[in-house]
Amino acid sequence: MAKKAHIVRYSVEDLAGKRERGDTRSDWARAAAMTEKEIESDIASDPNEAGMVVDWDTVSVKLPEAKADLHMCIDRDVLDFFRQTGRGYQTRINAGLRSYVEKARRG
Repeated sequence: MAKKAHIVRYSVEDLAGKRERGDTRSDWARAAAMTEKEIESDIASDPNEAGMVVDWDTVSVKLPEAKADLHMCIDRDVLDFFRQTGRGYQTRINAGLRSYVEKARRG
């Protein structure tokens, strides 16, 4: 079974309430006071942003193809293995099949 991460989810209303109460680690006053030049400088100095250039003129949105609904028979032990990996096991089965198809197409 996959290790569970500590994930916390908030609604937009929850986040607005936290912000109103000052219950945030972000310095919103500092951010609001920054000029565009300061913002660009901070981004440029961030190592996670190094070399990242996004040309929004060439961006396109492609919706994923719809999945096919399928009933198939597979070995019980194979199904049990994937089910034991937890939530999302059908997606992992699909990923395994996709990997097989891509490898077969390459030769």
